[in-house]
Amino acid sequence: MAQVLVIGSGGREQALAWKLVQSPSVDKVYVAPGNGGSKGSIENVAIAFDDTNGLLKFAQDNSIALTVVGQEAASEAGVVDAFKTAGLTIFGPTKAAVKIESSKAFSKDLMAAQNIPTAEYKNFSDAEAARAYAKSRPLPIVIKADGLATGKGVIIAASETEIDAAIDEIMVRKAFGAAGNRVVVEDFLKGREASLHALTDGQTSVIFPPSQDHKQIFDGDQGPNTGGMGVIAPVTWVSDEQLAYIKDKVVQPALGGLRKQGATFTGCLYPGLMIDGDEVKVLEFNARFGDPEAEVYMRLLDGDLYEIFKACAEGNLDPASVKWQPGFAVTVVLASGGYPGDYKKGLPISGIETAEKSDDVVVFHAGTAIKDGQLVTAGGRVLNVTATGASLEEALDKAYSAAKLINFDRVHYRTDIGRRPAA
Repeated sequence: MAQVLVIGSGGREQALAWKLVQSPSVDKVYVAPGNGGSKGSIENVAIAFDDTNGLLKFAQDNSIALTVVGQEAASEAGVVDAFKTAGLTIFGPTKAAVKIESSKAFSKDLMAAQNIPTAEYKNFSDAEAARAYAKSRPLPIVIKADGLATGKGVIIAASETEIDAAIDEIMVRKAFGAAGNRVVVEDFLKGREASLHALTDGQTSVIFPPSQDHKQIFDGDQGPNTGGMGVIAPVTWVSDEQLAYIKDKVVQPALGGLRKQGATFTGCLYPGLMIDGDEVKVLEFNARFGDPEAEVYMRLLDGDLYEIFKACAEGNLDPASVKWQPGFAVTVVLASGGYPGDYKKGLPISGIETAEKSDDVVVFHAGTAIKDGQLVTAGGRVLNVTATGASLEEALDKAYSAAKLINFDRVHYRTDIGRRPAA
């Protein structure tokens, strides 16, 4: 029976651990550093996700058969490279391959080189040059911090005043730290966003059903961007023909472009897409599962996640091993009041056990911790209430009914997940 290590602390990592421990080949799943939701055969390890030496020592000392990178910053820190050098099996991209996410400028240049459909753009390390270019393009214009910014480094500017404010925030005041040393300025794309995930061993890829995230904090897609406030899957308005196009013109060319650079990508490649009628364009690439997308995918996956991840890591992924249950899955994120700005931590949480008594409901922890025996809030996005159903409406009704049973002071969640107009 295998021991597995998952690296990260969010709802994504809890969902992966929850699915991994269901494998008949798995005895125990360790999560480093984990959160307040780990219990039973899922156990936290107090090692930071970027502590490469600490993670490697733990894996060696505990005969870990497979390590799974959930948090992209672990790949950026060189964890995958260190494990591979030590001869350990690990699911996730190397530091060279993760640049497809960790540098938006690198990613856009890769797309241009591989003829992957995307918005017109230019990269800048000089604030005044970025301002001038942004003001020369049609409004609105999109300004992105080059580096990792936990899903928040993208600003859509609708006026010259907003362009100035965005450049100042990212490049001058360094709101996202070194991630803002360089920016990508790109044309605004119209349409509907969809998230597309693909598992890959570097050559072969398997496309997941499309999903749709809801980034803004408030109903009606209002307010600032967050890491994600809810998601639905599958999205029925993405056609089979479009999925085939995405695999052939987006995923496979990206993998091929990385191979050309000696940066073979293994793990989960996640292009964020804008779809306008028949036209599909890439907004960005991520080098890991989305969060909260991972939570719905783990509810729908009909397969042995341990064997699938191991095959990806070892270079022999069999597409037939990845199957999906019928129906729909949704996630509603319960967030701390004030998020994505300032918020309180340490607030007692109640009602999860009651919520999970509902049919087809699983609550994945994200920003939680155990303090003096009590489950408390410990982050901006606190809990992910997931539900499955034969229809989207059935899954949504179950998730929202469960969400109403969970309480902590100033709990906030969107009430319109999955209910955008059909546009």
